[in-house]
Amino acid sequence: MPDNPTPRSREVTILNGPNLNLLGKRQPHIYGHETLADVEAACRKLGAELGLAIRFHQSNREYEIIDWIHEVRETAGAIIINPAAFTHTSVAILDALATCECPILEVHISNVHRREAFRHHSYVSAVATTVMAGAGTHGYQLALRHVAHLMG
Repeated sequence: MPDNPTPRSREVTILNGPNLNLLGKRQPHIYGHETLADVEAACRKLGAELGLAIRFHQSNREYEIIDWIHEVRETAGAIIINPAAFTHTSVAILDALATCECPILEVHISNVHRREAFRHHSYVSAVATTVMAGAGTHGYQLALRHVAHLMG
């Protein structure tokens, strides 16, 4: 191993799972009125302030999320993921994240622990560096600030 390893990229990949494309329209009493486009704009703005490049994706398809993880697993500075319903079901996303060499931050808009019992278990948490739940869409910005802190 070299004495001075190459620093990790300052690129942060933000991944969003199923139904988050309906953010702002679907159950606003739980998820709020901001859209995913609003969240992306806020993340890009804060990322620029923090010196972080942002890649932002959403998919209702598990395999696309896995493919994006594979694309960045060795190069990303961090992955922020809101797996949505895949949180509770996807061993495949867990396995993909387990191959990553960067911090993984799991974000949930709602406090999943105050909701239905099936939402209390997360496969992703087993590999997450940090888990944030219940801060609304502001949780994404908190996660970005934490990434910047981890990168120093």
